[in-house]
Amino acid sequence: MSISEEKHKAALSSLLAAIGLTSLKLIVGLLTHSLGILAEAAHSALDLAAAGMTLFAVRAADLPPDAEHPFGHGKIENLSALFETLLLLITALWIIYEAIQRLFFERVEVEPSLWGFLVMGVSIAVDVSRSRLLQRTAEKYNSQALEADALHFRTDIWSSSVVILGLAGVALAQRFPTLSWMAQADSVAAIIVALIVIFVSGELGWRSIQMLIDTAPQGIAEQIVRTVEALEGVEDCHAVRVRPSGARWFVDLHITMDGQTSLAQAHALTEVVEHQVQKLLPESDVTVHVEPRG
Repeated sequence: MSISEEKHKAALSSLLAAIGLTSLKLIVGLLTHSLGILAEAAHSALDLAAAGMTLFAVRAADLPPDAEHPFGHGKIENLSALFETLLLLITALWIIYEAIQRLFFERVEVEPSLWGFLVMGVSIAVDVSRSRLLQRTAEKYNSQALEADALHFRTDIWSSSVVILGLAGVALAQRFPTLSWMAQADSVAAIIVALIVIFVSGELGWRSIQMLIDTAPQGIAEQIVRTVEALEGVEDCHAVRVRPSGARWFVDLHITMDGQTSLAQAHALTEVVEHQVQKLLPESDVTVHVEPRG
């Protein structure tokens, strides 16, 4: 299986799982009137949109460079991750608003049925499976879009667990009158879900912005200089520039060598330099500019 096919398969499986979970949570949430489950349904709906964008992004990002995009289309993955962040923030704000309404202004009876617990348990099991698949593929191919998708589903695991606790609190309040204060546990759980979403989406959004403005990994330029200057025949390495584009890195650097070195020898040394840099940044595109000493 090629790199593109493997990334596409992981993204497609995520999309199909999102469709199933969103439908299941929405139906059970409407039947039980649980804001926690409806919040999870909204979260999963955003995950569905995110999974769709991820599927598009990983396919578009793998298109080869062309005349208008000489550095390729990799930043489509970064834009996709940033857009997912904005969708998550909007959803989180809506959840907090609805939870506050139920806590202080409206009274909605929540039915903590077995179906509610069952759908959240199924959700956790599915999310564990797909988040692991997406994370493995993201790490294997340095895909930020797939990593963002995996991060979404890890937050689903946490938030689904919180919703189960909220439903359990409502059930206890109905069974034991002395614990009536726990009747609001569902709305409190929804707020906790929203706060988790805000935290994770903020972190994801910041990382996406860093990639879009070409922020290099901290300390990578220094590592490249040390590695290249350790090579025989290289007297100096400077003007190192590193920029990300999706899953790839573009590296420009200058090296100084003896001015009497033949063209063939200089070319052979640049090949060695490129190989060493690619050990630090796999799949990177390296351009080496050679300068004579003095």
